[in-house]
Amino acid sequence: MLLDLPSTRTEAWRWSDLSALPEIAQRAKSGVVPTALPWIDCGSESPRLVFVDGRYDEARSKAGPIQIGRVLASAPDHALARLAGQQGWSLKLGEGHAAPGLIQIVHLTSGAADHLAAEIVLEADAQASIAETYMGEGWTNRLTVIALAKGARLMLNRRMLGAGGFVSLTDRADVGEGASLTVATLAAGGNDSRVDSQINLSGQTAFAEIGGALLARGRQRHDANLVLRHDAIGGASRQMWRSVADDRATASVAARVEVARGAQKTDGVQSLKGLLLARSATVNLKPELEIFADDVKCAHGATVGELDRNTLFYLASRGIGESEAKALLTQAFVADAIDRIGEEAVREAYATDVINWFSQSSLVPSEVEGRS
Repeated sequence: MLLDLPSTRTEAWRWSDLSALPEIAQRAKSGVVPTALPWIDCGSESPRLVFVDGRYDEARSKAGPIQIGRVLASAPDHALARLAGQQGWSLKLGEGHAAPGLIQIVHLTSGAADHLAAEIVLEADAQASIAETYMGEGWTNRLTVIALAKGARLMLNRRMLGAGGFVSLTDRADVGEGASLTVATLAAGGNDSRVDSQINLSGQTAFAEIGGALLARGRQRHDANLVLRHDAIGGASRQMWRSVADDRATASVAARVEVARGAQKTDGVQSLKGLLLARSATVNLKPELEIFADDVKCAHGATVGELDRNTLFYLASRGIGESEAKALLTQAFVADAIDRIGEEAVREAYATDVINWFSQSSLVPSEVEGRS
């Protein structure tokens, strides 16, 4: 299949490198998957689903309210999401219904490319919490379309733990009156990634919080692109991203808040921060506000820096070694995003993933080869 992919000359894709995707898509799938899966300990009754190379593994799954098959999800305007097709999984909950515990979905890719679509539809006052984990190698491409009716609540948490390859996640969400959507993403594996979200707060007093942590080393590239649009009165939104780059890696976040002319009383906050563990690494941050209403409260901030040398010196004076001190400070930096996850079991699992990432990192001093 011939892939028509955008290049870095396109503004919205300038920090993404998709050049390896055609070669990855041609690889053979090994079909080899681990027997032990990273389930989050939250009770044996919770639904668990496994997808191997984009196909539902019924033998290792307990679908609960999730339906498998054709879904009404599409994003023809997106270069990667349009490949997802209309086969995948769907969660539809009626008015006042709640999903049975934490729904966990594990995606395993053994090579080549797999594409999958999903739809989440919550009627008035329905509630659900979902945790997705991405593992393996290859190209994992996902599209998720979300519709939240009045008073519905959805918590969607994702972690990328793959050994290599590429993960592309695209979200299209509509948040109705008084509804709440929170999405947290953790990139703590060896894969590159592209995360795209378009969230529309169409109902009055709707709320959305989108954020996460991007951890990159070697020559990894993580790229998050987010558009959060306020279309109604009294909406609130929060965007909090923490990016860490070591070696020659690149972590990028472009986040935009749009406030329509009639969306008075909007409250929007952006907090984008990057940490360089080596002078040869790169963090790109691009906060944007586009406001057409005149009675709003919107704020944004973006900072990129290195570990504070005075703090490192203080910790050293207390007998803490350099590597341990750097790991502690960097974990505290990332905790801003991880600690906001509402599910305690998910929050603890993600914190462990962060610790595991740092335990594998060199965390070398910033005076690396190529310092200017």
